[in-house]
Amino acid sequence: MTSYKIAVVNGDGIGHEIVPMGVEVLKAAAEKFGFDLDTTEYAYGAGYYLEHGDFMAETGLEDLKNFDGILFGAVGLPAVDDTLPFKLFTNKVRTAFKQYVNYRPVKLLDGIDSPLRTKTQKDIDFVVIRENNEGEFVQNGRQMYPDEPYGFATDTSLFTRPGIERIAHYAFKLAQKRRKKVTNVTKSNTMINTLAYWDRVIAEVAEHYPDVQYGKMYIDAATANFVLRPELFDVVLTTNMLGDILSDLGGAIMGSLGFGPSGNINPEKNFPSMFEPIHGSAPDIAGKGIANPIGQIWSGAIMLEHIGETAAAEAIVKAINATTAQGILTGDAGGKNSTTEVAQAIIENLKG
Repeated sequence: MTSYKIAVVNGDGIGHEIVPMGVEVLKAAAEKFGFDLDTTEYAYGAGYYLEHGDFMAETGLEDLKNFDGILFGAVGLPAVDDTLPFKLFTNKVRTAFKQYVNYRPVKLLDGIDSPLRTKTQKDIDFVVIRENNEGEFVQNGRQMYPDEPYGFATDTSLFTRPGIERIAHYAFKLAQKRRKKVTNVTKSNTMINTLAYWDRVIAEVAEHYPDVQYGKMYIDAATANFVLRPELFDVVLTTNMLGDILSDLGGAIMGSLGFGPSGNINPEKNFPSMFEPIHGSAPDIAGKGIANPIGQIWSGAIMLEHIGETAAAEAIVKAINATTAQGILTGDAGGKNSTTEVAQAIIENLKG
């Protein structure tokens, strides 16, 4: 029997509720499809920081790199400076393990009415591919004399040809498996150096994929079209910051951020990839049993697809859709069910 080593990081807040549900669904899928998941938990996150002064152990990256995948919840607590979770955990893992693809599907689930009253499942079905290691989030800057009248601060975006080429090739190859359309969301009319270069390199890559329709759209127009005409999109290719914002809007048009999954992917599999819902740790609702586990469970399905268990991944997504079609939903999606009830319904539909 094939066995996979999976690191489990609940993180903070509702992570302690939704990640265990994700693990239960994954183990049910493993049992059904004849493989094994060997899970190891790590108590990393803002809670760990409050006790130890860092978001992970000194050996954390060395420990995590030996796994086939990382299932992660969310990180952050009110008592911890909110600039630290990204710096000391999320981005640290993404960059150390060259997870340069942030993969975020936007797809309306069965039985869910989108907030967009005229749009249906055929209209809302695309993937946001966000460059995950470079761009606006490299944290290359400084503050000078912040308390003085003449104080100033800088942040410098970083775009490299190899970085742009690799994310572009990933997006075009994905489009070849879908509806053969890539939309580059940019702002090169004002960011005339970095994003003009981004556009140029992507256009060069596009020439290698004559079977894929390629277009460019400015971020302001894309934001409007996510709401007014989501059917325009198949694979959305964009930068680190723009993708972060757009994918949350994608979650909103699905009916709840709680539905949104994601993968931080190292396509070459030289390092483990990390899979997490798009939302945060939501400490205000933690411990109430009302958090939506679907984004976490769907993220686990993306992990299975990445490691090669495609049939199991498809079965989980099918079970999620069966559950939402039955109206078994948490409050954020208009339902009355608990976190555990939704997860258990997904497991029953998976076993079905």
